[in-house]
Amino acid sequence: MTTLPTPDTVLLARPRGFCAGVDRAVVTVERALDLYGPPVYVRKEIVHNKHVVESLRARGAVFVDELTDEVPPGAITVFSAHGVSPAVHEDAAKRGLKTIDATCPLVTKVHREAVKFAEEGYHMILIGHAGHEEVEGTMGEAPDHITLVETIDDVDTLDIDPDTEKLAYISQTTLSVGETRDIIARLRERFTHITGPRKDDICFATTNRQAAVKELAGQCDLVLVIGSKNSSNSLRLVDVTRELGTDSYLIDHVSEVQDEWLEGKATVGITSGASAPEELVAGLVELFRSRGTTEVRELEVVREDVRFMLPKAIRVEQHSREALQA
Repeated sequence: MTTLPTPDTVLLARPRGFCAGVDRAVVTVERALDLYGPPVYVRKEIVHNKHVVESLRARGAVFVDELTDEVPPGAITVFSAHGVSPAVHEDAAKRGLKTIDATCPLVTKVHREAVKFAEEGYHMILIGHAGHEEVEGTMGEAPDHITLVETIDDVDTLDIDPDTEKLAYISQTTLSVGETRDIIARLRERFTHITGPRKDDICFATTNRQAAVKELAGQCDLVLVIGSKNSSNSLRLVDVTRELGTDSYLIDHVSEVQDEWLEGKATVGITSGASAPEELVAGLVELFRSRGTTEVRELEVVREDVRFMLPKAIRVEQHSREALQA
């Protein structure tokens, strides 16, 4: 009988998994289905995790890339946690859609910064990933005032006059903390008078999960990150771990674990991206327990207790129905 490679110890990063913004977005769709019944239309994936999306689809959520004729006039329509541009809001209003905005409040903060800087006459450097929905939404707030950079090399090739008086930077909320700081430092070198937001744009959940995975990497031979391949914050967890010299792989499900990854690994760490449900972590832990792992414990680095209120549209509808039943 072949003995499968099995770690002696499994360490679970804390915090991991759902952040406050993701929890709010997922519950928003669930509550909309409860209040209005299916179908509830959702523009883009509500969060970047295929298991969450499939679960909501099974309940009656219909995911669409854009607000085309597939979404009938007057339909209940939810905007994803990543945010949308003003043009999308305008399009929805023209189509008579009943919209519920599940944009993460921390993404909304970046949108407001973009609007404020633009109104004050600033040109902005947005640090982010081209094509990401959050970046598209933020750029849509002030398209004539924003230039996107993804790397330090992009900063070096910016075609912007160093003497431009009003220059500011903002960033996507789910980036690598270290890499973003390096890009900001390079921006300040090239443009000594550049200004930025009073508080970092990278969200607390992204920062906390990266801090936790750094601790995990220092104590493990391998770190498995649970998350979907289109999840920016999950990909950054893998990057951060590998930068510290620890092997790391991104998996969407326990079935993707490869035995060769585990060869010679005495201690394996597990974390999950901000849009990955805890049940996926439980499934991975069960795999190791079934193989004979005897020690499973948590490594708490930061305690997280932030909660966001549900969107106003949901709260008002809920209150109205409760009042009718009273």
